[in-house]
Amino acid sequence: MLRGFKQYLSEDAELEILLTATNGVLSLVDTDGSPYGVPVSFAYDGYGHIYFHSAVKGHKIDCIRGDSRCSFCVVGQDKIVPEEFTSYFRSVIVKGNISIMAVQYEIMKGLLLICEKYSPGIDSDKEIAKCLGHVLVLRLDIKSMIGKEAI
Repeated sequence: MLRGFKQYLSEDAELEILLTATNGVLSLVDTDGSPYGVPVSFAYDGYGHIYFHSAVKGHKIDCIRGDSRCSFCVVGQDKIVPEEFTSYFRSVIVKGNISIMAVQYEIMKGLLLICEKYSPGIDSDKEIAKCLGHVLVLRLDIKSMIGKEAI
């Protein structure tokens, strides 16, 4: 529970951050049980799911295969105010489970969302076709979400 309840963001403000921010830190449980955080780009579908793309192999994938629990932190704003010795920030922390998509529909949905977010208005069919054999799509199913801002 947050100490300063006035600092809670509304659900609409939380969703806006997830829809507009361009990166966040995905925190996973490492294979030895320790925390592992990695900066990633992402796309939120507006319905409780966050999509990521990944290489087929690597430390992140090993962690996900070992334990699907995760946390994802996105900072939507961070304005440093030196004369006040503070920063005015807006952030969202999501908790849930992450999984590797195996169904073609979910894979395409995730890739299209990511393409639309980072390359809006550009036909992404060729790029998606090029990467399909060597990319994984990950989906975080949101179980809880909390947003906070410095006011």
